[in-house]
Amino acid sequence: MRFTKFGRTLLMGALSAGIVFGVTSCVESYTVGYLYVTGTETAQSGNNGIISGFKIDHNTGKLTLINGLPVASGGANPVRAVLSSGSRFLYVLNRGVNAEGNGDCTSSDPCLDSNIEQFAVGANGILTSQEYFSTEGINPFRLLIDSSGNYLLALDHDAPSSAACQAALGGSVTSCGDITVFQINQTTGRLSVVQNQAVTQANCPSTLLPCPLTYFPVPANPVDFVMFGSSYVLTLSGSNVPTSYPYTGGSSVWPYGYSSTSGQLTLSSNSAQPLGISAGTAIVNASSNIYVLDNEPITSTYTGTSTLYQSQILPFSVGSGGNLAALTGGIIPDYVVYANPIALMIESKGNYIYVANQGNNTTGTNNPASGIAGYVINSKSPYQTSFITGQPFSGTGSGPQCIVEDPSDQFIYEANEYDSTVTGRVLDPQSGVLDNMRVTSTYPVQGPPTWCLVDGRTG
Repeated sequence: MRFTKFGRTLLMGALSAGIVFGVTSCVESYTVGYLYVTGTETAQSGNNGIISGFKIDHNTGKLTLINGLPVASGGANPVRAVLSSGSRFLYVLNRGVNAEGNGDCTSSDPCLDSNIEQFAVGANGILTSQEYFSTEGINPFRLLIDSSGNYLLALDHDAPSSAACQAALGGSVTSCGDITVFQINQTTGRLSVVQNQAVTQANCPSTLLPCPLTYFPVPANPVDFVMFGSSYVLTLSGSNVPTSYPYTGGSSVWPYGYSSTSGQLTLSSNSAQPLGISAGTAIVNASSNIYVLDNEPITSTYTGTSTLYQSQILPFSVGSGGNLAALTGGIIPDYVVYANPIALMIESKGNYIYVANQGNNTTGTNNPASGIAGYVINSKSPYQTSFITGQPFSGTGSGPQCIVEDPSDQFIYEANEYDSTVTGRVLDPQSGVLDNMRVTSTYPVQGPPTWCLVDGRTG
């Protein structure tokens, strides 16, 4: 068959269009990462919580359920999940339930069957349960992995021995929390407890001498903890902390020196660093600074007039010994109608801060004190922030528990406890505004959700 010159031109144009269309189609179907969400809904028999998982579309941010998920979390009341370096293993902290069968665990009525469940992360984001491990303390509720990827740390609200509290912290200490440190086997993902080389167990049998503690005591009433770099672990504690989870009321920070080669923790100071607050809810490491979230009314001149805000964010730098220094520019007030800030994230380029506010404990979508507050960061000295124009961002779910950025730095997701949803937004890199997605922005999950995290490894 012969073609005229005009016919050949049309044919080449059609082929070019087909090639372009094919490339575009590949982009639209590209999975940039996975979003995992833990929830308290029973997935199977045995009082298990649940883990849901979604593929994140690179071009639209649309979420699609991962085949084979959700799966049981391996225990009741999952509250935290972390990925190992290389994303080969996922660890889920299940708080368990007390003797009455609920999650209102206290020092006198502790959670039973608490555990850390290990999952292998397989092809297409599927999760396969491997085995579980127990912390050394009582009522565990926080989890993190150090920067080396070799150690996993769990924060227990109550240490098992008051004598060990006094031996480690001195004075007349009669109660404390603790951190259980696990070494991660890089081949199998198995966890093994790291012994505290600085403190010996009380009443240690002579046949076992020396017998160090299997945990690291921290001051009583811990609320949260965070790792700063590879050298420090900071714990947020308070004197008016509720006796049952969720723990709030943080008022001071205790710094610990940390060894990323041995997993050892050493108290840097025998005195707390008071923050001048009494309702701290979380401590976060973001963009080389430490942020403490605080849920109490304050009077601020942030906008040029004296205004009552319901909550605030306190920014700090970290100095020698892990000591905090308030950043010049002072307190960052939360959005005026919001309450109970619970999580904070700085986007990948370091230009914007986003704070998830849980709001009031109400179900459904009518929760005006719940939402995401956004701030522009002024990187020049002194440290300053300003509200992103266009708040409140529409379509935010009710009772967010976490906030994450996708691996391509285009989308932000939150998991919402009170309406059992995941909400996604497009991040405008020029303004920091969170816009609605072209596709649906809200996805139902089996929940209520308790935590979320993203995985950028898709191979």
